[in-house]
Amino acid sequence: MAAVSRSWVLGGVVLAVLIGLTPRALLRIVQTGDLYLFTNQFFNDILARLSGPGRLRFIIQPTVAIILGVRGGMKDAGSGLPPFLWALVFHKEHRRELLRSTIISVRNLVAIAILLDVVSQFLIFKEIRLGAALVVGPVLIGVPYALSRAVTNRVWRWKTQRRPTVHVE
Repeated sequence: MAAVSRSWVLGGVVLAVLIGLTPRALLRIVQTGDLYLFTNQFFNDILARLSGPGRLRFIIQPTVAIILGVRGGMKDAGSGLPPFLWALVFHKEHRRELLRSTIISVRNLVAIAILLDVVSQFLIFKEIRLGAALVVGPVLIGVPYALSRAVTNRVWRWKTQRRPTVHVE
């Protein structure tokens, strides 16, 4: 029997939570006609999350994402790959590998971000907005990760290109 990894368990828990919350979310949309995402209430609720339970995650999760992005950017520079965002948009030949390495790097962090968003919504608002959990959690991880990976690649390449070479005669 194949061993079950923590990543699979975590992914299964997140999937089960999302499937369990979907019927209620769809019912709320049908009853109210309000998609909630990117409305005034959505942005007001984000501000409420900054001062409610779980507010520390708005610091810890992006910090961990930045650390993972720096690590990925150094690997990209060492492999001679173009900067992350540039390669995703303009270098089709590198896109698949970059996306694969991104998913491997941040999948657990994104899963935890989604779960933490669900829990914090419940603690703060006594209700859960599934769409918000699927947006806020991954954005907290994705944006800092992508930017730090791209910037690190550029800085690392610039730094290694400027290194003086020693000529031995």
